[in-house]
Amino acid sequence: MTAPSALADRLGLPSGARAIILNADDFGMCHAANTAITGLLERGSIDAATVMVPCAWSPEALAFAAARRDLDVGVHLVLTSEWRRYRWRPLTGTATTLVDDAGFFPAEVAAVEQHASEEDVAAEIAAQLQAALDAGVDVTHLDNHMGSVYGLLTGRDFLRPVFELAARYALPFRLPRHLEGAEADPVLQAKLAEAAAVADAFGVEIIDRLWTHPFELRGEGTADEETYEQVRDGFLAVLRAVPTGVTEIYLHPMTDGEELRSAVDFGAAKRGYELRLLDDPVVRQAIADEGLLRVGWRDLRELQRGATR
Repeated sequence: MTAPSALADRLGLPSGARAIILNADDFGMCHAANTAITGLLERGSIDAATVMVPCAWSPEALAFAAARRDLDVGVHLVLTSEWRRYRWRPLTGTATTLVDDAGFFPAEVAAVEQHASEEDVAAEIAAQLQAALDAGVDVTHLDNHMGSVYGLLTGRDFLRPVFELAARYALPFRLPRHLEGAEADPVLQAKLAEAAAVADAFGVEIIDRLWTHPFELRGEGTADEETYEQVRDGFLAVLRAVPTGVTEIYLHPMTDGEELRSAVDFGAAKRGYELRLLDDPVVRQAIADEGLLRVGWRDLRELQRGATR
């Protein structure tokens, strides 16, 4: 049985509410991300998005967010650059512990955990947030690209500088309070509980849980490649399993085309499927049938800032 959610109660949601935040990651990564995500935000098909400020197409995303301050747009704190043909560098320059031999953010999270200094991480994430604020964005929240601050691989995390930044600007941060099902490893849950306690001490609002669905398309490039309908069935199962409390469900919707396929090493079709998912009437009907309440990160920010709902 799922424990009652203090966050849902403090947000003023009905008892037993099953609330979701549909968030689009990787806004600003490329034009294909921007065309998909701006449309989804304008149509109300997602509740929020987060911008990868160091990426080449972030100015377009930031300009959109600055012009639409009514929409929930946060900063997707970046410490990694995972593709082979398209890469990005720190805003704080290349004379830091945050780059690989080629002067880009490293491709793997493990390299960040092993080699980055906490001081360099703190400076870089502060620069990314400041760039968004300077562009005129009413930043609603912070989250993290590829989980590079969580310490999931080596145990060395960078959560303290993130919480310090989030507290300084009164912004919530995407950290799940609970793990469930197959993910509920007791060691990981204990680490998560420690991190949640630190977030609480800083007064930073975090969510009850964080869900997605497989990043890659099953069987991509083979005769058994997953169809859109199979991807949709998997996403519908995620929606139907949402328990009480506040759950963020994050996806990476992008317009599948030549630009995206030139930038990424795999998964372009899956990114296009995720765009279709979020506009799909079958998905919208499932959200309604399940009685899921859609909330935004702005709601958590207002709570953190002491506003009444």
